[in-house]
Order: sequence, then C-alpha cells, then structure tokens
Amino acid sequence: MKIDCEYRIRDDIGFIIEAEGINKLELSESTGISRTTLDSIEKKGFTTNEVCEKLYSYIYEQNYRLNSVKEELIKEKYVNVLFHGSKYGLSEVTVSGSRNNCDFGNGFYLGQTYNQALSFVCEYDNASVYSFKYSFDGFKIVEFDCSLDWMLAICSFRGTIKEYTESSMVQGIVRRIEDADVVIAPIADNKMFYIMSQFAEGEINAEVALHSLSASALGFQYIIKTERALKKCTPIEKYYLSAPERKDCRKQLIERGYEIDTKLKLAKREFKDGLYIEELLK
Repeated sequence: MKIDCEYRIRDDIGFIIEAEGINKLELSESTGISRTTLDSIEKKGFTTNEVCEKLYSYIYEQNYRLNSVKEELIKEKYVNVLFHGSKYGLSEVTVSGSRNNCDFGNGFYLGQTYNQALSFVCEYDNASVYSFKYSFDGFKIVEFDCSLDWMLAICSFRGTIKEYTESSMVQGIVRRIEDADVVIAPIADNKMFYIMSQFAEGEINAEVALHSLSASALGFQYIIKTERALKKCTPIEKYYLSAPERKDCRKQLIERGYEIDTKLKLAKREFKDGLYIEELLK
C-alpha cells in the first residue's frame, strides 16, 4: 500500500494565525521562518524539516496540543482510526515489512491512539506518526487480553521460549495468530518485555508477571497480517513530531517505567504461589 499523505502545514499555519490572532509577519518573527518561506508554503504546500521544526515547536510551546486534538477530531469523523509511528517516514507499507521477532511476527502494526504511536518513536529526530481509517468487517480477527496466552505469544515470536516451541499450548496459540487476518492485543513495549523475559527465564511466576504487566495500560495494538485486510486500511494524515513534544513524551515514559518497577516489586511480594513457566508448559 502506497502512503502519499503529508503534513498539512498550510492548514496548521492558518490555524495558529487564527488561534493566536496574529498575522503572517508576526508569525514569521515568532518562529524565525521568513515571510518568503511562509508565502511559498501557502502556494506549494510543502517545505523542509527545519521549517517544520520551527513552526510545530512554536505551536507546541504555545500550549496547543495540535496532534492530540486532531486525533479526537478524526475519530469523531471516521470513528475507526488507528495510528502508526515511523522512525524515518513511510512511502509504502506491507504485511511482510516488519521484523520476524516483533510481538506477533510479520504484519503492519498500529495502535489505538496517537500517544501510543508517539511513544515508540519519540527517541528519533526524523520520526513521524500517521493516522489510518479502517474497516475489518468480515475478516478473521483474533483478540487477546492481558493473559497468559498473550504473554506466551509474544515470548514465542520474540524467541525467548525456544525450549518450549513444541508445547501444545504454545503451538496452538501460534496457529491462531498465523491463521488470522488481524490480531488485536495489548501493546508490549521494551519495559514490558523485560518482565516477560524474566518470566521466560523462570525468574518470576506467571501471576507476578501478569499483575506487573497490567500496570502498563498502553492500550491495544492492531496487527494486520494479510494483504486483503491491509487494503481496508486508508492513510489519513502525517503528523510532525517537534522536539519539545518528543521530549515531553520521553519524560512520561520514564515516569511510567517507575510505576511498572514498583508494581513488579509489590507483585513479587503478593503473588509468591503462582506457577512458573516450566510448570505451565511441562
């Protein structure tokens, strides 16, 4: 699928001029973007990343959470909307473009919210977030909650339970995923996967792991596994991630990490009698 959506910079310039009650000359003085460049953007609709950084940093620092509010509006318009964070931008997506050791193998991965997508790429200077509308009616969908099956699926695809690949439980879970058009499951970032790895290595039991993971509350990810399902996904808009917005996101992730660490320590005290991986898959 070709991705041809771009930043809606002309609209966003119009928004900030109207919202702040300023003119183009005043915007030029506030952002350091020349009046000539602003006129060129108005005519042609595109510009450089350097100019985007100046504009969107200014908008963010004026306390306009433009991207988050756009999320609310497009969900009101289209209802079924998902988001994807890209480190370097997208020109095309396929269901075979991801790493094999992603949470659920190959597929096109999307999240329910803008902030979910942002959190996965906020470390990268040239990252962007994209929104997509979708319709998966009639497709084979497999859903997971924060459960043992979900944890075993991710550990299996990420290659941390190789000694248990012949387990009937693991094989059954993997077959369900590979037969699906779309998988819907809780998001697992690297902080969460650290806990799963402890479970896979027999350091903590399943109860401790699952109660610790439930603290994350990152929401759900949608993994499109087949081309026919991908065709029902249409790009809407590309969002510029300014440096101050990415910085704030990183701070929030650090705070969230403290919460997960605390819950893991408490869960180890509270759920000492749970089953370990060798007991579950023996």
